[in-house]
Amino acid sequence: MSASLKDVARLAGVSIKTVSNVVNGYAYVSPKTREKVEQALAQLDYRPNLTARNLRGGRTGIIALALPELDAPYFAELSRSVIDAAAEHGWTVLIDQTDGLLDRERQVLQGIREQMIDGLIFSPLAIGEEDLAGRTDRTPMVLLGERVLDGPTDHVAIDNLAAAREITAHLIGLGHTRIAAIGAQDRPSAGTAHLRLTGYRQALEAAGLPFDERLVASTESYRRRDGAEAMGRLLALPEPPQAVFCFNDLLALGALRTALTSNLRVPEDIAIAGFDDIEDARYSTPTLTTISPDKVAIARSAVELLDERLKGVGGSPPPREVRVDHRLRIGESTAGR
Repeated sequence: MSASLKDVARLAGVSIKTVSNVVNGYAYVSPKTREKVEQALAQLDYRPNLTARNLRGGRTGIIALALPELDAPYFAELSRSVIDAAAEHGWTVLIDQTDGLLDRERQVLQGIREQMIDGLIFSPLAIGEEDLAGRTDRTPMVLLGERVLDGPTDHVAIDNLAAAREITAHLIGLGHTRIAAIGAQDRPSAGTAHLRLTGYRQALEAAGLPFDERLVASTESYRRRDGAEAMGRLLALPEPPQAVFCFNDLLALGALRTALTSNLRVPEDIAIAGFDDIEDARYSTPTLTTISPDKVAIARSAVELLDERLKGVGGSPPPREVRVDHRLRIGESTAGR
């Protein structure tokens, strides 16, 4: 049988309460006593009974993570970071895929398996502020992404405007003046696309370069196929672009394929940049220049916000907005080897 708190307390020569304080990370335990207890915990290979602890606290120990696409590398990598961060709290993560569909996202808002989860981390594409305002489920929730900004719930995101300006300015700084964009979308739910297109335009304006609508290639989705097809349209223009900013790395990988099969050298004949810093971007030939959001920090921030809501830290504070850092990762697709 597994060791109990009583067993650890007996071996360490302290009270059960003291062992509980050490296990739960309370600060008011002397270093000497803490060391004795930790040695006893290790010697007995103590494992906390999370089920019993959660039942006593009226919780399940399960949180949900709802994402548009589980097979998209960015969301797969983000999921891993959320699972790692949640594990530090002893939480299990239940993952749901919405496909960015309005009906499925509304179902998520109104409750995932009632009374089964303690909290929700949600990256929506279709819902709006009116949907959030009409939410009846009281499960604590943290939103990710750009669909709803300054909404009625905690929110974690990077500054997409600044990131798009930065990567476009990088291409301008290399001397390119005809810079295309791949990934524009017209539908109201395309918050990420709107922000990245705006940042691209702002960088052109700041550099005194004209905005040319012919250099903006719209895509239905953000898959490799979409990037490849969009690059084909851009290369067919009477004056093809010298550089391309793709709104995610999958689009950039597709664009890269079309450029190479068109006998263009990258970056000598055309430079290509992406967004998201997925693992594939570091192993493509050439490696991609991309914006690297701090996915670990996004996950940790969301989990910490959820934990604070569950613990009631600060009572019931107003919705909190967390901006996570990003950086420009320069690869061979713009700078060469």
